[in-house]
Amino acid sequence: MSRWRVLVNHEEQYGLWPAGHPDPGGWRPVGFEGTEEECVSHVDRVWTDLRPASLRRATAGRAGS
Repeated sequence: MSRWRVLVNHEEQYGLWPAGHPDPGGWRPVGFEGTEEECVSHVDRVWTDLRPASLRRATAGRAGS
């Protein structure tokens, strides 16, 4: 059974990466590792707004105007 890690990028977008492999550029681990199914479930729980962070910030600023 292969192990996976959950990673996040600067836009707070999530992805899975094989455990034991160097992180791809621009991504950092969030501290969760498991089977692919476990990692997908974790991402489903924590990544509830799929918009990139820059878009969320821009629309939040317009909402406050």
